[in-house]
Amino acid sequence: MSSIGAKSYEPATPKKVAFLGLGVMGYPMAGHLAKAGHSVTVYNRTPAKGEAWVAEFGGSARQTPREAATGADIVFACVGNDDDLRAIVLGADGALAGMQPGAIFVDHTTASADVARELYGAAKNLGIAFVDAPVSGGQAGAQNGLLTVMCGGDQAAFDVARPVAMAFSRAFTLMGAPGAGQLTKMVNQICIAGLVQGLSEAIAFGQKAGLDMNLVLDVIGKGAAQSWQMDNRGKTMVADKFDFGFAVDWMRKDLGLVLDEAKRNGARLPVTALVDQFYADVQSMGGNRLDTSSLIKRLR
Repeated sequence: MSSIGAKSYEPATPKKVAFLGLGVMGYPMAGHLAKAGHSVTVYNRTPAKGEAWVAEFGGSARQTPREAATGADIVFACVGNDDDLRAIVLGADGALAGMQPGAIFVDHTTASADVARELYGAAKNLGIAFVDAPVSGGQAGAQNGLLTVMCGGDQAAFDVARPVAMAFSRAFTLMGAPGAGQLTKMVNQICIAGLVQGLSEAIAFGQKAGLDMNLVLDVIGKGAAQSWQMDNRGKTMVADKFDFGFAVDWMRKDLGLVLDEAKRNGARLPVTALVDQFYADVQSMGGNRLDTSSLIKRLR
């Protein structure tokens, strides 16, 4: 069975592309690029994952980011954090060492706006374009090719990358200058943190009050309280099921980026800071890999 869902792809001129990082997001994203007709070379820190990807989708795997990126029109990446990103981009074995002037690096890692600006500058010095392009939509969005992608960078590079990236995207939007994609993703995570805490308190309250919470969610989900979190996580929260989705560890990493940026720009984030500490409580309960909706565990 394929690791990606069926999707109809928009017509795009076939490109030679590379994909660096084959985790829960990158593996299916690269798969959609191959299915859409692009020539894909992959790199993963553990080579077995690259070999498995090639066995499923074709293309080829390389031992270093530089080798994977050599000759590519566009290099896509999705890794863990700022340090992981620098490791695959910079240095003798990094992607920039293999890329030609005029090529484009599109980074889907959720990272800091600072590292996006830093790598944009390093790439520009070599005549290479860099687009920061964090995603929203989670593992299901990646598997179904329906991610929402928020980009920072230059219009010309964005225009070339967009038709190719639509293989795994629902929307691929330029938000502004380098770093603007990462800042937009931070706004996204602030919204989610507050929403999930509110939903957790509501469900815990309703259960204590003796209500049929599945029925409650059906009713209030048709009104002003409706949200993606309620539609997709409400009933699994009622059922105490959290072994899927976006891990608490990753949410804490993202909220750390948010709170660091807020210190720099002076934004006041009292609820976000509080929810970050609530997620620390979930980690201390052993919930590191549980879905973010496991926030309700603190209240039970």
